[in-house]
Amino acid sequence: MKHTADIMGIPFPKITMDQSVQILSEVVEKANKELFHVVTGNPEIVMSCQHDKQLRSIVDEAGLVTADGIGIVMVSRLRGGDLPERVTGCDLLYKLLETGNRKRWSFYFLGADELTSQRCAEVIRSDYPNLTIAGRHNGYFNEAEEGRIIEEIRSAAPDFLIVALGAPYAERWIYKHKDILNAKIAMGVGGSLDIIAGTVKRAPKAWQKYHVEWLFRLINQPSRWKRQLILPRFAVKALLYRERNV
Repeated sequence: MKHTADIMGIPFPKITMDQSVQILSEVVEKANKELFHVVTGNPEIVMSCQHDKQLRSIVDEAGLVTADGIGIVMVSRLRGGDLPERVTGCDLLYKLLETGNRKRWSFYFLGADELTSQRCAEVIRSDYPNLTIAGRHNGYFNEAEEGRIIEEIRSAAPDFLIVALGAPYAERWIYKHKDILNAKIAMGVGGSLDIIAGTVKRAPKAWQKYHVEWLFRLINQPSRWKRQLILPRFAVKALLYRERNV
């Protein structure tokens, strides 16, 4: 039995949310010197990988690629891949914070604007008092500040580096600096820090249950309509995709 489902050439492991958390827990417990890069593979990243060789290389070298979105899961099932469930960056982050609170993990948060970054840290300290916030910085920095941020992360040596710089920039940033960050695991999480901070409202549970969070976001953020156009394009291309002969 094949343990991955290929979506437009990207292999997604057939694992659940709980299995993903278990994998990352084991990484934290090991003394690996190499950073473990988690890529939350949404339709936008999969589509970009079709023409962006550098991004495709980043995804191919990642330690774990998760099925970020119901579109990925549905396409896999229609093509016989049968991914068990979606493992979104936001949901995975919440699970990691819960587990980290029990296991006393450390986190460094990079991204969002300064007020959101501050508020996010406050919420996490309140809701998950047993984990360690090893540091944080907003996502607006110049080259000189970037060097100081990297040095701060290196000194903190967090279990998790959470990067909310937007996809695929977060993935590129992690990959560019992976040899010097001195974190055990790094993961791009899109706008998840805004959701934790409460500056962006997440879809109610019923919308999540029926997999229409994208519609909720579109209603609340109409400016996203151009970005949302990639979803039907992805569905058509992914369903018609044929492996290239090498």
